[in-house]
Amino acid sequence: MKFLVVGLGNIGSEYEKTRHNIGFRVLDAFAKASNLVFTEDRYGAVAQFRIKNQSVVFLKPNTFMNLSGNAVRYWMQKESIDLDHLLVVVDDLALPFGTLRMKGNGSDGGHNGLKNIQQMIGTEKYARLRFGIGSGFQRGQQIDYVLGDFSAEEQETLQNRLDMAGQMISSFCLSGIQTTMNQFNNK
Repeated sequence: MKFLVVGLGNIGSEYEKTRHNIGFRVLDAFAKASNLVFTEDRYGAVAQFRIKNQSVVFLKPNTFMNLSGNAVRYWMQKESIDLDHLLVVVDDLALPFGTLRMKGNGSDGGHNGLKNIQQMIGTEKYARLRFGIGSGFQRGQQIDYVLGDFSAEEQETLQNRLDMAGQMISSFCLSGIQTTMNQFNNK
């Protein structure tokens, strides 16, 4: 069995540490802790490895966020990934900062990256790991907020939350979505 774990973000150094790039940061933290190296390939930066007996492909699309579905569809087809072995890591304004929630399906919640993935693969029935970035912005300031950096207070706990997200990815690949949701969604 093979898994595809996609971290959503925008390419370019100006976006590197923004809230909207938390999907990239989760995969980068996991890769750093596991001594994995990303290489540039078609539609993104890719790292292929094993978690125990499971083959895993990490993908950070090099399309912009709103076109992430092209990369997801390509890598699912290229690697023959079953839909139930797809996990998308995404930022979520509706969750308080640092809250991690795994879901087996659902709407795009207004997230353009998820919307494009759903259009390109033809379903909303795929797993996603939602990383809460909070909603500490005033009306009309959403774009500045998601494209802004984490606060100093958030930075203090960010590594812990990135590590927990990595544990959730491992659990998803080894134990499945239901076990992962039961074990982690209330932490």
